[in-house]
Amino acid sequence: MDERQIAALQGLLGQAGFSSIPAGVGRGHGRAWDSLSPLSGDGSDRPFFRLVRDDHSYLAVFPSPTLARAEAEAHSTYLIGSHLRESGVPVPAIYAYDPGSGGILFEDLGNRLLFHEVHAGGEAAVSELYRQAVVILADFQLGARGGFLPEWCWDTPHYDRELMISRESNYFAREFCAKFIGIPNLPTGLQDEFSKLADRIGQCPANYLIHRDYQSRNLMVADGRLRVIDFQGARFGPLGYDLASLLNDPYVTLTEAGKQQLIGHYLQRLGAYISLDRARFMDDYYHIALQRNLQVLGAYAFLVQERGKEFFRPYIVPALERLLTLLADTLAVDYPVLYGLVEKIAALRQEKQTNHA
Repeated sequence: MDERQIAALQGLLGQAGFSSIPAGVGRGHGRAWDSLSPLSGDGSDRPFFRLVRDDHSYLAVFPSPTLARAEAEAHSTYLIGSHLRESGVPVPAIYAYDPGSGGILFEDLGNRLLFHEVHAGGEAAVSELYRQAVVILADFQLGARGGFLPEWCWDTPHYDRELMISRESNYFAREFCAKFIGIPNLPTGLQDEFSKLADRIGQCPANYLIHRDYQSRNLMVADGRLRVIDFQGARFGPLGYDLASLLNDPYVTLTEAGKQQLIGHYLQRLGAYISLDRARFMDDYYHIALQRNLQVLGAYAFLVQERGKEFFRPYIVPALERLLTLLADTLAVDYPVLYGLVEKIAALRQEKQTNHA
């Protein structure tokens, strides 16, 4: 932690109602905390610190040192988080925000993620947590969209065609196919199919609030209840995006029967807000799930190769398998070039595994 962050942290504590005292060498010598520990994020390089004061812990987060608009992202985090909290979405409380440094002091929810609960076992408990997840999602998308202002979004206020093409489909083509797999010459017609997919999703109603990374590592478990984190990318978009993120999460394997049951819980909760044509929703959902899957593979490949985050490597194959299954089961006729490319990549991966066995 540098001197600027230390000074900002002292200010955050003062703003939160704690005594603001100059930084020193330890408690009793001017420092306002008993202990301070750095934490690491998943794909983010934002500095995270856990501080303990009088047997209570808090989480301090500062802007990314590499993101061009890091302060804008921090401001969005504060505004969006405050709105979600006021709307009843279970997000961590924000105790203080410093516009100068972009530092935010959050409630500390601990270390337990939905991801950890799944991998620890306990089928009944996990099933209940996933039921909570889809209910919370419906409340996030419908209950919190009222009063949400587009100008709060640091990135883009809408999930739109340009974002789909440049930062999801082409991200997949460049980072995963070309750089990670090593196929620089992609098949003719692939860009046409990316455009077709974006146009199809563009037909979906998109006036709902979406998280845009709603998955098992962005849902924490505190006191037996789920809490939503990493919501700073929230914007307006189609309903199916976050549901697809959760149900096709490469970190977790859900059965098809389990997915359908969760979709039922989700649609039931949506029914408290709006009326939906289930058949139309599901058709939209599969196209959106395909788009999301492209983004995930592009992101994982980028994080492994460009950021050296090896944590993501084991999840690339599950993400590829889900993409292939999604195409084979429902969308191969609509996107034959993409389907052929994904089949080729899966075969190359299998051949490589066999040769190394």
